[in-house]
Amino acid sequence: MLCRSLLKSGVNKQLQTSLLLVLFVLASFSHAAAPAEKKKSASSANSEGLLPLDELRTFTRAYDHVRTSYVEEVSDSKMLEYAIKGLISELDPHSAYLDKEAYAELQATTSGEFGGVGLEVGVDEGSIKVITPLDGSPSQKAGIKPGDIIVRIDDQPMKGKTLTDATRLMRGPKDTPIKLSLMRKGVEEPIELVVVRDLIHVQSVIVKPIAEDYLYVRVAQFQTNTGHDFTERLRESLKSRPKTKGLILDLRNNPGGVLQASVDVADAFLESGTVVYTRGRMENSSLSYAATPGDLTSGLPLVVLINSGSASASEIVAGALQDQKRAIIMGTRSFGKGSVQTVIPITEDRAIKLTTALYYTPNGRSIQAKGIEPDVRLEKVSNGAGQKPPMAEADLAGHLGSHDGQEVGSSSRERETVVNDDTLNDNQVLDAINLMKGLHIMGQPLNLDNDPASRQSAPAIAPNIEVRPPSTDKVDEKPQ
Repeated sequence: MLCRSLLKSGVNKQLQTSLLLVLFVLASFSHAAAPAEKKKSASSANSEGLLPLDELRTFTRAYDHVRTSYVEEVSDSKMLEYAIKGLISELDPHSAYLDKEAYAELQATTSGEFGGVGLEVGVDEGSIKVITPLDGSPSQKAGIKPGDIIVRIDDQPMKGKTLTDATRLMRGPKDTPIKLSLMRKGVEEPIELVVVRDLIHVQSVIVKPIAEDYLYVRVAQFQTNTGHDFTERLRESLKSRPKTKGLILDLRNNPGGVLQASVDVADAFLESGTVVYTRGRMENSSLSYAATPGDLTSGLPLVVLINSGSASASEIVAGALQDQKRAIIMGTRSFGKGSVQTVIPITEDRAIKLTTALYYTPNGRSIQAKGIEPDVRLEKVSNGAGQKPPMAEADLAGHLGSHDGQEVGSSSRERETVVNDDTLNDNQVLDAINLMKGLHIMGQPLNLDNDPASRQSAPAIAPNIEVRPPSTDKVDEKPQ
């Protein structure tokens, strides 16, 4: 066995003790390696589920040096926890080790409410980078912008910190101040801000009438109850407004969330067919989700708004509705996070969040690091100074490729839903309404499959709109 081979290999007793300690932990997750006389390459051992002996020796020597020579004594339990954290964090930007506090925070994010500043952040080359401030949140009111780099939180340097570290520092009781130091592109000196935490309510769906006979539906995040809330509120709104002529589904700056919730939202507009399918190595990670009969809107015209802050579950919805030609996708290219994270408990109060699958749209497109290209490209016109658009998955160091032969995000989230009262001054919302009005007058949907000449006959909306045909990217693997 491996332990016997180590005893024969001349490793000193202190090192043997450290290695046996590590092997005791690893033995819970892998088969023991073959006897030393059967030498195998690391790749060969890996393919057979065996642990590579040379790499284990290297790891254990490093472990032993830290254990005996580091300037301060560190317990074995803490060192092993650091090792797990390093192992998971190096895989991709969205996998993470969740200690007791981080695990509790994740559960609060998806199902409760908490005190915070309302920032969507990611890790970019070791820096904490703002993806987007949340609607109506303290961070938005303080003037924090997408693309800002958080240099310090309460005078603690953030370089090299994890999302968990940053989130933990930003969370806190309502009405307590937090000092943020930011670096912004085009600004030489750090920007110092004091932000007062507020209670971040986890409310993800708002439906309201807009522009006479149209409905505006805002989904800010996909939480456990989002599918149910979306269906009920949409059904109630349509019942109270039977003359509704069309809907706007706003998924801009929606970072994603629970996969099933996104399936439920897309299913509300579909009669049949695939919504999304996933492929991975973990048992039960290769799944296909199908729509159930019954379009709640009875086929009303639908425009979906996306931008580079629309990620993950919001891209599932946009991709399904685009592939099934149920909606016109308008805005700018989405974030491009086409991976699925599974939270796997490893103790009663600790877990790992692991990327276990990639998801694909009904037509077999992988969104990973590529995003959803809108049918109608339309930039948002800002009323203020030029605002840098949110970062994309392909901007993150260590991001996964698309796995479809072409190379082109979990961010940590604090989500509050507040529909801006200034909606009717939003050029993308206005143009979506104009598009639906044009389609209603013409009495037929915009056909994006026609040649460019026929697309030129589409309703004129605004001079900064570009109509694009749907993507034809495919992957070989299709749902079974």
